[in-house]
Amino acid sequence: MTDTTFTGLLYVLAFLAGALVLSISPLIIAFLLAPRRVRMLFQKAHRSIECGMEPIGPAWIRFGVVYYLYALIFVAFSVDVLFLFPVAAVYKSTGPSWLVLGEVVLFVAILALVVVYAWKKGVFTWKSKLMSPRG
Repeated sequence: MTDTTFTGLLYVLAFLAGALVLSISPLIIAFLLAPRRVRMLFQKAHRSIECGMEPIGPAWIRFGVVYYLYALIFVAFSVDVLFLFPVAAVYKSTGPSWLVLGEVVLFVAILALVVVYAWKKGVFTWKSKLMSPRG
């Protein structure tokens, strides 16, 4: 093995060891610092805990479809915006041309059509429903 290959191998092993230490140490620290037997004292060993708070109501509740539509539209637009950043960075280095500008405008126009379609379908209007105390 040459000297540069050995040095490269040492770098890989050092990064692997660092990754293992940084990924396992929070688990060990949480195990050492976590309180023990507190849930058994209050007869709560088999109850679910949400962020350390007492649960209110049943765990199985219905969410409106509008919530999921908001989430899907958010994910779609965040991915599209992440696509536009590298395009904007490369646009300057390739030299401004009408073809590249037309492709970017077409992409943004398709996104605008998605917003118009969702608006026409009523996705952006949140309909609140009055619910009985029992759900």
